[in-house]
Amino acid sequence: MTAELVRGQNHPLSRTRLEVRVSAGTPVVAGATVGDENGRVQGIEGVAHPGTPSMPGLEVSRQAAAGHRLAVDLDALPDTVHRVSVLLALPDTGGPARFGAVAAPFVAVTGLDGTEIASYTLTGLESERAVVAVELYRRQGAWKVRAVGQGYAGGLAELLADQGLAEAHRLAGSIQEAVAGGLARSVAAPPPRTDDTDRSRRPAAPGADRDGMAPRPAADPVPQPPLGAGPAGPPSAAGPPTVPTAAGPVDYRHPRRPHAAPPSPAPVAPPSAPGEPARPVAGDATGWSMDERLYNQVWGMFEDLARSVAAYRSAVDFAESRREKEVDQALSDPRNRIGGGSDAARDAARARHAQLVAQAREVLDRDVTQLAAEADVVEPALPAAYAGWDNPVWHAYRVPMEIPMALRLGDLHLPEADGVSIPMLVRLPLERGLWIDSGRSGADDEALADPGRRAHLAVETAVAHAARLLAIHPPGEFTVHVVDAAGSGASALGPLTDHGLLAAPPARGAAGTAEALTRLTQRVDLVQMALRGGAPDALPPGFDTSRQLLIVNDFPHGFDDRAVNQLRYLADEGPSVGVHLMMVADREESAAYGPLLDPLWRSLLRLTPVPDDHLADPWVGHAWTYEPAVVPPGSRVLHDVLARVASARRTGSR
Repeated sequence: MTAELVRGQNHPLSRTRLEVRVSAGTPVVAGATVGDENGRVQGIEGVAHPGTPSMPGLEVSRQAAAGHRLAVDLDALPDTVHRVSVLLALPDTGGPARFGAVAAPFVAVTGLDGTEIASYTLTGLESERAVVAVELYRRQGAWKVRAVGQGYAGGLAELLADQGLAEAHRLAGSIQEAVAGGLARSVAAPPPRTDDTDRSRRPAAPGADRDGMAPRPAADPVPQPPLGAGPAGPPSAAGPPTVPTAAGPVDYRHPRRPHAAPPSPAPVAPPSAPGEPARPVAGDATGWSMDERLYNQVWGMFEDLARSVAAYRSAVDFAESRREKEVDQALSDPRNRIGGGSDAARDAARARHAQLVAQAREVLDRDVTQLAAEADVVEPALPAAYAGWDNPVWHAYRVPMEIPMALRLGDLHLPEADGVSIPMLVRLPLERGLWIDSGRSGADDEALADPGRRAHLAVETAVAHAARLLAIHPPGEFTVHVVDAAGSGASALGPLTDHGLLAAPPARGAAGTAEALTRLTQRVDLVQMALRGGAPDALPPGFDTSRQLLIVNDFPHGFDDRAVNQLRYLADEGPSVGVHLMMVADREESAAYGPLLDPLWRSLLRLTPVPDDHLADPWVGHAWTYEPAVVPPGSRVLHDVLARVASARRTGSR
């Protein structure tokens, strides 16, 4: 039975291998400190945080998130450690400034099987920016957990200083830097869902974002499309009559009673043989449409693989720390130094280590096999927006009437599970700009040592992403602009220019760059003023309400200081009003700007034209290998799809 603690209460721990699970209403930084009998931390090496996420017996998340799982092995902690304090802090990334402005964090201490041992809800927080949530402490050889709830308005620096760290301010700064870097490289998780009963359609303002979506098995609220988008969910059922008033009609329907038709049941897997796992089936997650179910299912597979590999790595770390501890104990015993006892103890420790690793690998292989079987049935069922360019769905492509809820940008996989690739799906409309990195990456081979070849490949990757965005939007709902100041991307941009799918010819030179940036920044200003004034209908007649994508190639060529500031403005303010940025650039070529451009690069989601392990998941923080969604060599699928898009734009047909 779970012990629900109140502040100051303690509870004995019956297990030594634990997880500390954190749930918060906003992304938070989770860390831990290890202290002596008096709770004093001896140095920065006694702090586990996103920049240094692991130490013997302890591992924390590598980035800020609304949910965390901290792994603790009390037996693997050094004998000098008597207290483990779990810390939570708000990141300095523009979110809430105090815990009193968000839902109370919830902390649970569980076994590795998820069984809760004790839990604590941190109520009563107001101006605090950091808090010691719980502590695990050793008393007379036994471990206990205590609900602490001690907050600090001064944030991490004040908290760490209170634990005796002389370098508290410097360490707090480095933690926040690590968090900012982690957020920049993280694949954003779907936003939290709202009440599932609230599925009525709402009018959308120009560039208005859609509601979020949660991973499997939860259902997602119906997205709010941008201006001009088609329906994205089931229509509301007819309700009782309304009475008009001066302020509008009065709705007499019960506010918490669903008014939309329930979703059709998810596909049912065929019965499996006794003793065998259930057969996977595409679309078995919840949702109002098959596309929504598949989106939830893919994100569920993503999370399942992340946590399975995390459990495997944790088990391997535990086995290694146990082996080292047993060997050290054997060597420290003088009796083992005579007669070969130390060799026998070393062999026994190695055998136990191999057994533990083999058991962990067996569990991981079972999970990977199940996920691979699921991927085999899900991939062929994906709609065009979610499918790779080699999927047969593109050969039957038809210009859509509605905007999908997500877009595929590539695939993700981990080295421990080479047989499973997870489609990288991001919600639409895009909340961040994209950066196609044309510089050297860790996965480059000698064939890509030529900077010109890398740059050409990066532009081809950008064109493939832009073509997909054009293909999944109804005609007239998505517009592409290109700034190619030096003209170096002319050949790679051919699929877009040949089919007449650009709003204007690619902008060339400093003058063309300035004109394109000025036009789009003025558009952002105009829509923002209309929305802030509560008059989205007051936009000028003939105003193009489609979403806009600006592809910038060969940055910073052709950019002066004013153009750079405009680019940063578009990256920050554009997505909320329907203006999106796609940079094709080598960061080293803009090194002359120094730290001025650091916020720009962090605001963009970095993608590469070649496989590279630079992206992190939002749950554990693994470094995933990203593979871009490229067109198969020799395939005409991209040209055929763009030809149909161009034809639909000319004729207005579907």
